[in-house]
Amino acid sequence: MASLAARRATDRAVKAISTGFAVFALFLLGWILWTLLSRGLPALGLNVFTQVTKPPGQGGGLLNAIVGSLIQIGIAMAIGGPIGIFCGTFLAENGKGTKVGAAARFVNDILLSAPSILVGLFIYTLLVVPLGGFSGWAGSIALAILVIPVIVRTTEDMLNLVPVGLREAAFALGAPQWKVVMFITWRAARAGIVTGVLLAIARAAGETAPLLFTSLGNNAMSTDLSKPMASLPIAIYQFAGSPFDDWVSLAWAGALLITVGVLVLNVASRLFLARSH
Repeated sequence: MASLAARRATDRAVKAISTGFAVFALFLLGWILWTLLSRGLPALGLNVFTQVTKPPGQGGGLLNAIVGSLIQIGIAMAIGGPIGIFCGTFLAENGKGTKVGAAARFVNDILLSAPSILVGLFIYTLLVVPLGGFSGWAGSIALAILVIPVIVRTTEDMLNLVPVGLREAAFALGAPQWKVVMFITWRAARAGIVTGVLLAIARAAGETAPLLFTSLGNNAMSTDLSKPMASLPIAIYQFAGSPFDDWVSLAWAGALLITVGVLVLNVASRLFLARSH
């Protein structure tokens, strides 16, 4: 009886501690969101979406940064998305117990934990210096390198959760492996794969360090990928420490836009997956 009472006491203590830490984490998250909303909402106006960045006191906006971020993230996902999904699929379906799979998994883990500023320095040395200047292409490729390991890891993990019986049943019916992957395993794991893609988008949307060494930023509207290109993270970095109040307000507005954009994307994808399921 004494042993049972001790186990119950330990169980209650662990539950209380876990609940306390969960509540504390939610409190911190709520505090961050409240600060972001209280400072970002007053700064949101039509000018944020319709005007480019102007000198302090002239009421500029973030149109150039919004367009630049969308272009660079779109290109990064177009490059890194397919590479990450196919690489994760290879590791889950054919890479178990092979030297190639072990090497790819090792390199992916290194990239997943590598500081993003190192990726920026790598692209700076590889593209910016030889080509003679900062560019949107360099920023997009740096973001692509950052999103690939996230997608690879989540794709592999989700495909490993698909029951082996589904694959065996498809093979027993004579389906080739590529059809089994496309029509069985990908469909079964699509919710997890989409979640990984969204996590990658969220990471790319908030990265600042690699863009400082690649696309640099641009206070004018520019859609030329061969020239420096604006982005929301760079604008937030530049304006948050500014002595001008209107630029600081734009920094809070940009931070709110990134947060809301990622949230809307997550909710929309979950609704789509729920409806299709």
